[in-house]
Amino acid sequence: MMDFKEKLLKELEKDELWTVVTFKTPHGPGKTMEELVKAVEEAGWKVTFKANWWTADIPYGLVRIDLEKSGREKILLGKWILGERCELIRLETMELERGKDEFFRMVDSITSTLIHDPVIRTMREQY
Repeated sequence: MMDFKEKLLKELEKDELWTVVTFKTPHGPGKTMEELVKAVEEAGWKVTFKANWWTADIPYGLVRIDLEKSGREKILLGKWILGERCELIRLETMELERGKDEFFRMVDSITSTLIHDPVIRTMREQY
């Protein structure tokens, strides 16, 4: 059976712009993003943008990594929840509008509890 990384890299080869992976991770937000970046860079993808959103009250978050390889652009959206080990829950590709809607929905779900924070409010206005 293919492991998490192999499945993710295979999904990135599909034509749709967005690749959305839902998974459990034993790591915090920074390490989780580093691990995803490392996996895609080792497969020849160039990271052109990366960002991380998470909430502390409920241990889950979101990683967005914009990628480029051989003239192709992809957006990797990693939806994670803290767990005992790294475990793939769901993997899917999405067209532009559906992926964008999913991204904004996830950012909203994380930042809604932090809306009174002026830094978060400023970030939301920029997106």
